[in-house]
Amino acid sequence: MANAINLGIAGLGRAGWGMHCEELKGKEKKFKIVAACDLIGERRNRVAARYGCKTYADIKELIADPDVEMVSIATRSCDHLAHTLVALKAGKDVFLEKPMCVTYAEALKIKAAAKRAEGKLYIRHNRRFEPCFLHVREIIASGKLGDIRDVRLCRWGYGRRDDWQTLKKFGGGQLLNWGPHIIDHALRLLESPVKSIWSDLKRIAAVGDAEDHLKVILTGRNGRVIEVAISGGAAVKAPEYTILGTMGGLVSDGKTIDLRYINPRSKLKPRRAKSSTPSGGFGSPDEFKWIEKSIPVKPKRTCDIWDELYKAVRQGKRFPITLDEAVEVMKVVSAAKKGTQFANY
Repeated sequence: MANAINLGIAGLGRAGWGMHCEELKGKEKKFKIVAACDLIGERRNRVAARYGCKTYADIKELIADPDVEMVSIATRSCDHLAHTLVALKAGKDVFLEKPMCVTYAEALKIKAAAKRAEGKLYIRHNRRFEPCFLHVREIIASGKLGDIRDVRLCRWGYGRRDDWQTLKKFGGGQLLNWGPHIIDHALRLLESPVKSIWSDLKRIAAVGDAEDHLKVILTGRNGRVIEVAISGGAAVKAPEYTILGTMGGLVSDGKTIDLRYINPRSKLKPRRAKSSTPSGGFGSPDEFKWIEKSIPVKPKRTCDIWDELYKAVRQGKRFPITLDEAVEVMKVVSAAKKGTQFANY
């Protein structure tokens, strides 16, 4: 425990209590929860009973606590900007839950503050380390699918959601809920600067005023196209990943990956387009030696965001999520909302 990072958790709801605290089980040698903050007394009592830590109703008191080395910000999305700025100004390290804020303009303010700050800022895009995402990237890097041309990333479900994440004034909506995760995936898979962004946002099943159904299409300068499809109003399932390359493709439900690609050992005969009238069918027949298989999701290399955070703070290793990458995610989010009824206040 002597070298553990003294952590203060701000916000003890779905993220702070349900995710951060749960994920830290078994990591007590690396992280020690010394303080926590929430407006609700019952939540403060619950965390104090588990960890024996100090509790506060005011985040400023938690940030001012000299025992708190790093502030893990898991408050409502609309409060991320203000809470991050206060923590950075106090010289604390900050682990900031996604979305890092609610607009690109706010992201630029956080970036500027982080450059001036004594403490360091780390962004929690934890789904960067999902096994299926890691495995899909390994398959793409192997080259067996050829040149990747088209990608579809999908997260669909159906629910008449009615909590604060359905309200614009709190930074609600699927673009700020699932969006940062999947847009981060999209930007990594694009492997190119963004050339253009197209979007369509709707509200289908949620009862608030924020969007619960969206489609964002990113085109890279390399010609690759990535579609992000997220919905809380989709009553049917769809593959989480669809990857199409010049030599094959894959689909995945997140647990299994189905692959179909041309055997790289087979030699394809040279072909050229013909201007003559075909005798029948659509061009000359071609016989491919396909490799088709279904494999469980099991990447060669896995990562844990808390372990990566510890290595960055205590060992000076590079944290795999850069601030610029997180800011770019917010740039896409704001571009997708621009001119729509769902733009943030």
